[in-house]
Amino acid sequence: MSTVIERLAELGITLPTPAAPVATYVPVVIAGSIAIVSGQLPMVEGKLAVTGKLGQIVTIEEGQHAARICLINVFAQLAAALPNGLLSVKRIVRLGGFIAAVPEFTQHAVVMNGASDLAVAAFGDAGRHARSTIGVSSLPLDAAVEVEGMFLLG
Repeated sequence: MSTVIERLAELGITLPTPAAPVATYVPVVIAGSIAIVSGQLPMVEGKLAVTGKLGQIVTIEEGQHAARICLINVFAQLAAALPNGLLSVKRIVRLGGFIAAVPEFTQHAVVMNGASDLAVAAFGDAGRHARSTIGVSSLPLDAAVEVEGMFLLG
């Protein structure tokens, strides 16, 4: 059985240096055996990879890519905050996705699958999670997607 680190490597994913908070919050809170990661944007090397609104200038495929990047950034925050990095994660409990979209857009769940599919690819059955996906009128810095998460530690 391979570890999450090995599975990420097989997927060609190297975790980036986690982004510093841009406001008054902390990136990760550990409460007992639960780690909660603040919303992460689709940042790559300090720049937003996908900006704008779904249904306007951002395609579903670009939105899925943004959601995947967001989850990679969630994983990076976890890896930095936990003593054994991602090996401390027993399962993904919940992901929350915020999709910047025009009012007529209805494919939020399909966009968020970009993150959910990566969660399962990285953690196997322990990556199957509860989820909320919400359409919003805007996100910080004009990001197209933001993803947050809750993780069981073990």
